[in-house]
Amino acid sequence: MDANEIRSVVLQVLSDIAPGFEESALQSDRPLRPQVNLDSMDWLNCLAELGQRLHMEIPESDYAKLGTLDALVSYLAGRLK
Repeated sequence: MDANEIRSVVLQVLSDIAPGFEESALQSDRPLRPQVNLDSMDWLNCLAELGQRLHMEIPESDYAKLGTLDALVSYLAGRLK
């Protein structure tokens, strides 16, 4: 799975959890949660769903590394290799 496919999965999960956000307005290098209006529980649900869809566990110790869309996609791509 390449970075574009991973990005698509991330955006689908985000739209499932936070419907109505403007994908075209996302800045991939800016903090993601405020852009999509995710509270902490929504964020945990997002990470859990990504782990489930991509068949991996995302350790809680890595959550701080996943603040932007770019960081999240890069992290997931690295874990899928």
